[in-house]
Amino acid sequence: MSQTRTLLLIADMRGYTDYMRTHRMSLAHAEVNTARLLSSVVDAVPEFDLVEIEGDGAFVAHRADRMDGDSVVALTLQAATQMHRAFHAERQYVARNLCPCKGCNEAEALKLKFVAHVGDVATQTIRKRTKLVGIDVIHVHRLLKNPVTVPEYVLLSEELYRSSASPSRGPVQEVEQELEGVGRARSYVLDVADLQRSAPPLPGPSLRGRVGRTLSVAGTGVPYMLGLRRRRHRVATS
Repeated sequence: MSQTRTLLLIADMRGYTDYMRTHRMSLAHAEVNTARLLSSVVDAVPEFDLVEIEGDGAFVAHRADRMDGDSVVALTLQAATQMHRAFHAERQYVARNLCPCKGCNEAEALKLKFVAHVGDVATQTIRKRTKLVGIDVIHVHRLLKNPVTVPEYVLLSEELYRSSASPSRGPVQEVEQELEGVGRARSYVLDVADLQRSAPPLPGPSLRGRVGRTLSVAGTGVPYMLGLRRRRHRVATS
């Protein structure tokens, strides 16, 4: 099984569990809204391959075997910046559409954080579905559980951070933790706000855009709230 050096990046919604739990009565709208947010995140980085949508996050990858360390880190921070801006632009439309339900109005509580790592991965195909495998895929997922308290951040593994001669675009915090199945590891945290300082402010949502977002969720939750249809829950098996 051949391996390829690959940049692995996960954009993960912070506050997703509380958001979905709090808005059970408007669950259908909450699901539509989070789907739109994740779609905007993925669409913001067309140069990356979408590996998987993982509930509250998007796992994307980019081949790095022909890139030097500076380029890989620069690409990581550029992608995080683009995804963050796309997420917040869409979040404004979701939160300010014309639907009065809490699932729409309180979407502004959602935030976006990132973890990134570079390493060697292989592909595995089962029933026509291809996925990335290897210890480095495990590594990047383990980074999601960390002690970082910054609301929105980019966390770079030591392998990724050290591959560049000048990786930082702002103050960096070093984090050391035990990663299950990986061992003791260092990583480096940048506040997304520091990456966004030179970017122009996001434009406010237009009335046309607000109406469009309202129409996209209109009627979605009515059958459920009236008891005419029940939610289907998938049961994971292993």
